[in-house]
Amino acid sequence: MKITRIRVFKTDLPYVDGAYVWGAGNAISVAKAAVVVIDTDVGLQGCGEFTPCGENYMVAHSEGVEALARLVAPHLIGEDPRQVARIERLMDALVQGHGYAKAPFDAACWDILGQATGQPVWMLLGGKLTDGAPMYRVAPQRSIPETVTEMDRHRASGYRQFQIKVGGDWASDIERIRTTVPLLQPGEKAMADANQGWRVDDAIRVARATADLDYVLEQPCKTYEECCQVRRVATQPMKLDECVTGLHAAQRIVQDRGAEICCLKISNLGGLSKARRVRDFLVENRIPVVSEDTWGGQITSAAVAHFAASTPEEYLINSTDLMNYNTRNTGIGGPKTSSGKLYASDMPGLGVTPDWDSLGPAITSYGETP
Repeated sequence: MKITRIRVFKTDLPYVDGAYVWGAGNAISVAKAAVVVIDTDVGLQGCGEFTPCGENYMVAHSEGVEALARLVAPHLIGEDPRQVARIERLMDALVQGHGYAKAPFDAACWDILGQATGQPVWMLLGGKLTDGAPMYRVAPQRSIPETVTEMDRHRASGYRQFQIKVGGDWASDIERIRTTVPLLQPGEKAMADANQGWRVDDAIRVARATADLDYVLEQPCKTYEECCQVRRVATQPMKLDECVTGLHAAQRIVQDRGAEICCLKISNLGGLSKARRVRDFLVENRIPVVSEDTWGGQITSAAVAHFAASTPEEYLINSTDLMNYNTRNTGIGGPKTSSGKLYASDMPGLGVTPDWDSLGPAITSYGETP
């Protein structure tokens, strides 16, 4: 089997609730998705997606995918996409870093490998160890009464875990946490996610002022070192997110016991291939994880769901249905949700196909046209 054509598509994904406000004054209303579609000489076709949470999130930009395609596509044409490790090494040899841009190429190859073998991607990643991943839902920064109302709305839809966005004014964040966390019902969980928004001193103020409440403190500061400084004072469990950038970061976290939970964003880690190694290392060292990504539609959500399904249930904190955050699609099919859980498809590959009507014409194409 050989790759014959690689195309990149772009589409806007409007947020279902208007403005998504997070961290220190960041807001998006429309995310920009980049979708990679790989064709083969036997008629199989795979797809992958990268969508950042805003065009400056994690120094990642959706235009990076088309830039990477220009550099690597001529070298990938003619390669066997089923050899996912070879494709990964080839891309890394051609371009150093920029894992977020490589992630959709990697996912598309896993998709083709699954179709070629008649297996869902979760089987190729080790098998189904979680049948239905518990989901969380984000409550972006709004007024506190609006946040409470939004949590009630999501609760009625089956969600039992809530990510409350903080990271702006620390004094207001204390009030937001002290109002919302006590409203949790039995069996529910909350994460207060600052998205790197606080200075160390302000994060310590928040942690101390809410020390009597049971919630997870997520990525309070920008760097790992700053988060560790907060962790020495905070009594809440610490969840790290943006600073979990790869295996070396995971090794340092394990060595330092620097977090109780690690959030694994597939694109942030460079794709399913690399994310799998990071996850397995963390689980081997008894650190539970979250399966998610920076944003996305059905194609990203499919990869997230397969990754979650292949994670041991006792070490999977939660996942999320990113496709339901948007009013527009990137794919058709993909994961399903029921009673607050995310279920990966049992179809071969990722179980999702591109939504051609939503994607429109390719912005760039390499290789043969069938």
